[in-house]
Amino acid sequence: MGRSLLRTAVLLVLAAIGAAAAQETALPDAASFLAAARENLARASRIQGRYAYKERSTEVHRNLFGKIGSGGVRVFEMRPTGEPGVFMRRLLEDDGVPVPDAKPERVERRSRRPQGRTGIDDAAAAMKFTVVRRERVNGRDQIVVRFEGDPAATPETREGRIAKMLAGHVWIDEQAREVVRGEATATDDVSYGLGMVVRVHKGARISMTRAPVDSPPEGQIWMLTSLRITGEGRAMLIRKLTVNHVIEWFDYEVAKVAK
Repeated sequence: MGRSLLRTAVLLVLAAIGAAAAQETALPDAASFLAAARENLARASRIQGRYAYKERSTEVHRNLFGKIGSGGVRVFEMRPTGEPGVFMRRLLEDDGVPVPDAKPERVERRSRRPQGRTGIDDAAAAMKFTVVRRERVNGRDQIVVRFEGDPAATPETREGRIAKMLAGHVWIDEQAREVVRGEATATDDVSYGLGMVVRVHKGARISMTRAPVDSPPEGQIWMLTSLRITGEGRAMLIRKLTVNHVIEWFDYEVAKVAK
């Protein structure tokens, strides 16, 4: 009798699992789902110049002699000028100390790329994507997508060339079709300044987060809220670095053009 009850219980559990699996919503079509997410990223990139925001940046590294160095923690206010990719930047805090009299300076944050596809499209073309699973996070469904560089890709932009050397996962809000976060590992060395300024070695890790910032007439906009790069590298070809670079963006608001 005991074995019979146990066998019945096991069968009931298996039946319940099977029913739950049958009721599970199928994963979305990869092509249309990823195309919608990519278009949302492109839309945010196109209208970012309308927004003022604050930027907190810190970098910690260890040099060849094992000493810890830091550029400190600085908070800047960024205001658009109306010229694409050009902002007026004003220092607000330096290592927690307010800087009330700092003068704004002009900075350019536009990509210098050849005519052709955008950096977002070029990066997407440089990678292969696989829809993996669905996860429930903070009460919302997110689709987990695995990505890796496509060996056959021939990227035209810096974004594309870097993307080809990354592998990892992104979490995309299923309802909003917006990238929520991403985690990647460099599969090759990543260089800045043709490798003469900084070279971050293979195995470096990159993580990022995005979040909604407002709901303009054209629909809710999501923006980048944090980026972190950790790993080993070299500066100026010779100085060994252990990098832990963090940037945070917050207090987004549609702003009047800075003069």
